[in-house]
Amino acid sequence: MTLNTNTVNWDRVAKNVERERIRTYWRPYGLPDIMDTAKSHVSGADPMPRWAAPPKAIISAAINGAFFTKAQNPNQPTTPEEIIASAEACIAEGAQVIHVHARDAKGYNVLDPQLFGDVLRHLRASHPTLAFDACLVAVDDAECDGLEKMLELGLIDAVPVNTTALILGDNLFVKPPHAIIEKTRLVLEAGLTPQIAVYTDGDIDNARRLLIDSGLVSGPLTWLVLAGLPGCSPMYGPESMIECLMRQVRLIRHVDPGAVIMVCAGGRASSHLATLGLLLGLHIRVGMEDTVWKWPHRDDLIESNAGLFRMVRDIAENLGRELMPASEYLALAKAPAARDAAE
Repeated sequence: MTLNTNTVNWDRVAKNVERERIRTYWRPYGLPDIMDTAKSHVSGADPMPRWAAPPKAIISAAINGAFFTKAQNPNQPTTPEEIIASAEACIAEGAQVIHVHARDAKGYNVLDPQLFGDVLRHLRASHPTLAFDACLVAVDDAECDGLEKMLELGLIDAVPVNTTALILGDNLFVKPPHAIIEKTRLVLEAGLTPQIAVYTDGDIDNARRLLIDSGLVSGPLTWLVLAGLPGCSPMYGPESMIECLMRQVRLIRHVDPGAVIMVCAGGRASSHLATLGLLLGLHIRVGMEDTVWKWPHRDDLIESNAGLFRMVRDIAENLGRELMPASEYLALAKAPAARDAAE
């Protein structure tokens, strides 16, 4: 580095150094303490108040999703056996909440009660105290019938309701207003918890107009923030990721002040988005559902849901947040098990 001597008045500097050398003026007024961490000796105020971040975090393990197949990530669980094995591995790492999709023989997402049942009956029997939810997006008459049957089976605690209309990647993904309202009614009627799933700012307003201000639901609600996928709220780098999540969190809290917000780590942002959610005191969902990458700045594929869960769990613990037990999550989310226990 080159020393710039063009503007410094070195004669003035030399005179002051000769008179005072390079002393710093320092007067401690709180002796014998240099700095008291409990209170100021002058004002009595707490100089560094503790943050209000909740000590416990929900970390949901999303075993698989609707979009990515083994062609994008060969490690993606698709068969009932693979889904069960991946969920069991996450549970062994401490996962208390499991989110699943069903896949057909070709690996595509389907709303099939039999396939869901093959997975969820096994997991429920082995882990009766944990929480389970499933994505039930019906795209034809058969799947509409399958959705209603799934709600009757008693295998899940919560169901996402997508209040969205967007071009998601190369897909048109639209939930009409009447479908949003009726699906929410069916979920409530079944005694399950609707999770409001939002991809963009407009989805939050859809939820407000159609569900909250209509009086169909009242807060605090559970919200799933699914930004980061193509066609959603763009996350092109750290700055836009932070701006996007902060804006959506503020909007959700405006319409539902006591909201339970779960940031779903999707797209390139993935683990960085999950870390930001934890820093903000929010809850998170991680796994192969909405991404194939471990990190946004590299192309490393997720090798296993359990490995990713362990990585994010360790981040949470290193940030001073511990895993929330399923019983507390169910109570917080107002799921049936919590309501039954209260009664």
